[in-house]
Amino acid sequence: MTSLHNPLLPGFHPDPSIVAADGAYYLVNSTFEYLPGIPVHRSTDLENWEQVGNVILTPEVGGLREVATNGGVWAPTIRHHDGRFHIIVTIAMGRGCVVFSASDPAGPWDDGVLLPGIEGIDPDLAWDDAGTAIVTYSGLVLSGDGIGTHHGIRQADVDLATGELLSETRQLWSGSGFMFPEGPHLYRRDGFWYLLIAEGGTERGHGVSVARGADPRGPFLPGPANPILSARSTDRPVQNTGHADLVETPEGSLLVLLGVRPRGMTRAFSALGRETFVTRVHWGEDGWPVAEPVQLAPRPGETAATWSYAAPLDPAWLAVRRSPAEVVGAETTPERLVLHGEGTDMTAASPVFLGRRQTNQTAAVTVVTDAAAGVGGLAVRYDEENVYSLRAETRDAQTVVTAEARIPGVVQRWEASLPLGPVELELAAVRPGADGFGPAQMTSDIVRFIARSAGREQVLAEVDGRYLSAETAASFTGRVIGVFAVTGSPAFDPIRYRGSED
Repeated sequence: MTSLHNPLLPGFHPDPSIVAADGAYYLVNSTFEYLPGIPVHRSTDLENWEQVGNVILTPEVGGLREVATNGGVWAPTIRHHDGRFHIIVTIAMGRGCVVFSASDPAGPWDDGVLLPGIEGIDPDLAWDDAGTAIVTYSGLVLSGDGIGTHHGIRQADVDLATGELLSETRQLWSGSGFMFPEGPHLYRRDGFWYLLIAEGGTERGHGVSVARGADPRGPFLPGPANPILSARSTDRPVQNTGHADLVETPEGSLLVLLGVRPRGMTRAFSALGRETFVTRVHWGEDGWPVAEPVQLAPRPGETAATWSYAAPLDPAWLAVRRSPAEVVGAETTPERLVLHGEGTDMTAASPVFLGRRQTNQTAAVTVVTDAAAGVGGLAVRYDEENVYSLRAETRDAQTVVTAEARIPGVVQRWEASLPLGPVELELAAVRPGADGFGPAQMTSDIVRFIARSAGREQVLAEVDGRYLSAETAASFTGRVIGVFAVTGSPAFDPIRYRGSED
């Protein structure tokens, strides 16, 4: 590892946690209402990453079938102990605090053990010298009269086999004065136990702070220079930096953390949501960590991919509140996806939708569909209230394509009639014009809605992309692009993706 690509994992990959084990690094992220839940990425050099599996494969395992938007899988922590991998996570407004275990991070993972005594979010897992498991978490109340109340960083000893608490919950630290102390991680290093937390909220005030003590159960002394990492009030191209996890490498210590890449003249809108970044950490003579600012270093060149439907489906495919296997029709082949509509569209809590993350700032996603068998199309989703889509249907011996831009309280549509037969649909996110000083220069991107048939191209609309950004949609996720069905059984060729950082 001589260079660090940033983002490390582009696109919707928030709340990263990392562990080094068995000669490799394993990284996991939040997935909220999407399934499969908790992707597991593997790397041997911290530059090249492969998704080797997912932890939660069905909605029943996570209690995700009816979970609220922005609820679900929050901030997993991955650790390795006594030859097994463990992931502890809060499934907010779903199953609760759960610990999953596996001998191989690629899976299969067990169905998890519920920890009903842990009321909070962002749990961490560590073991003391006696082998007792210690869960450290943010004491955010998620239900009842005190919902939304923060009780700082809390902790308890836990029996991982039964989920029972072995101690009373105890208060550790309320942070260094910024709002929302959360995302704690506990590490042992050079005779100290270090407690790393996030503070300031996951928006522009986000940061990383640290405390330490001689005992994992406290007391903890706050660091002298908190926050040790934050982009707040700076012009750095990576903002919202926080929620960090520490890993040791042969070349030194690293923090993996979340951040966003806002664009526009005032860099106000982050189309891809929260992504995974990395930065180096140095240790001062006094033993306190010093983090380097997060540098933007995207992978050069163009990304080009064709997303096949070969079984078993690639682990990167996503569905909403249901598994991808529940969406894909039995007639599907590697080169032809069949979806069976249920009379719902992309506003449904569980649409008939199969998608993947947008991973580049500039991107075009294209698919060919034949509307003769049913109504469906191509969509980019933040959530059910923030979605842009192209829908194709057969009407009056023509293929009619409808472009729809939907944000809370506003829906706008454009329509075009094309020759009967297969139609190519494209959603393209492009950089806005650089000239002038006005709203067009302030946004993240422009999204074009394009349809092609029989040699004819129709640009149905160009819509401001800021409405599908982390700041405006206010969702914890990011852009997920894929195909959907409304009625009948529309079929789709493999999706083609092109992306760059231009």
